Amino acid sequence: MAEQEIRAALEQHWSDIENQDIVHEIYHDDVVLEFPQGGERLVGLANVRAMREVYPSALTMTIQRIRGRGELWVAENVITYDGVPVHTVNILEFRDGKVARETIYFGDPWEPPAWRAQWVERWTPPLGQELADTP
Repeated sequence: MAEQEIRAALEQHWSDIENQDIVHEIYHDDVVLEFPQGGERLVGLANVRAMREVYPSALTMTIQRIRGRGELWVAENVITYDGVPVHTVNILEFRDGKVARETIYFGDPWEPPAWRAQWVERWTPPLGQELADTP
């Protein structure tokens, strides 16, 4: 599968995360989905889909950045659970044009400490558009 096709498939995957048919068409039947921070692993598309079909929160997804080549892709997204945004990093491993493994890391926003203010530039990631490449 060409890189442009993979990017398009990932964009489609997150375009409507409430549409279970669209969301799950990128996965192999034996996909492994991992949530390291919770120590959870779902094995098989049937389990992944069943869990998502009964998810108790209203979700929206905003793609921030997608990068990859070949069989390894990384996406930075903001997923909003019942109006509360959470940053995610999705690591996707492809096999034969479909996702064989996905690992998702979640990060809540925090207020940065004052002690490092002299070295940092404050910014707000733009929602609804990809991040620009930065050095």
